[in-house]
Amino acid sequence: MKPVVKSFQFVFALYAMILFVLIMFVLVPFVVVASFFGKYRGGNAVMRLAHLWADVWLFLIGIWHLRIVEQEPAAGQSYIFISNHNSYMDIPQLLKAIRRPLRVLGKAEMGKVPVFGLIYNAAVVPVARGSAEARARSLQILKNVLNRGISIFIAPEGTFNMSSQPLGHFYDGAFKLAIETQTPIKPLLFLDAVDRMHWRSIFALSPGRLRTVYLEEVSPEGYSPYQVEELKQKVWCLMEAKLLEYQASWIALPGRTS
Repeated sequence: MKPVVKSFQFVFALYAMILFVLIMFVLVPFVVVASFFGKYRGGNAVMRLAHLWADVWLFLIGIWHLRIVEQEPAAGQSYIFISNHNSYMDIPQLLKAIRRPLRVLGKAEMGKVPVFGLIYNAAVVPVARGSAEARARSLQILKNVLNRGISIFIAPEGTFNMSSQPLGHFYDGAFKLAIETQTPIKPLLFLDAVDRMHWRSIFALSPGRLRTVYLEEVSPEGYSPYQVEELKQKVWCLMEAKLLEYQASWIALPGRTS
């Protein structure tokens, strides 16, 4: 029975990847047109196209998004959105979860992928993590984006959490930026992304639900630039406690079998 299931999963993943590429090629001409409207207006238009891509693609592969709201994001408020990160499915999930003007902090290397890079570079603030100068430049771009009333999304773990712990180590960037710009942090929990597509393989794709939990926002008010660690730990502890409360599937819990 196991080989049959694996064969079905391979065919399903192949179907999903073909759809992904087809939708991407359909969107490319619209992205090119949007690019003529500049980094901000054009970038917002590209993000709306990305929302449409996520809506269509996830519907066609049998994945649906569910919102669990502990505190609704305020209308008209710019946020630094953050989430846990352990799957490539986090990308379409964030597009479903955040329906407002947004930029994503992402790896610069992804912008070099043919065709896909065109869309990626229009919607993402790229960062080359190995260069202090590049990181500083990305930070300034993010500040400019926030000043325009556009929210940003950062995965503070930086890379996949491949452990059985709720969260990995957080980098300082999102929290330093929050303090410097006095922008509230809005933590999100992506509960099912790793179940829909495990970090081990894109061929581990399966249909089902994607739950996003909207936690209470955390204000940087009262924190000095020397208190980045304190703010970071406050948010980390909040997210860890909630991931345990919701019993996220990758966490090693007493009595849970793998």
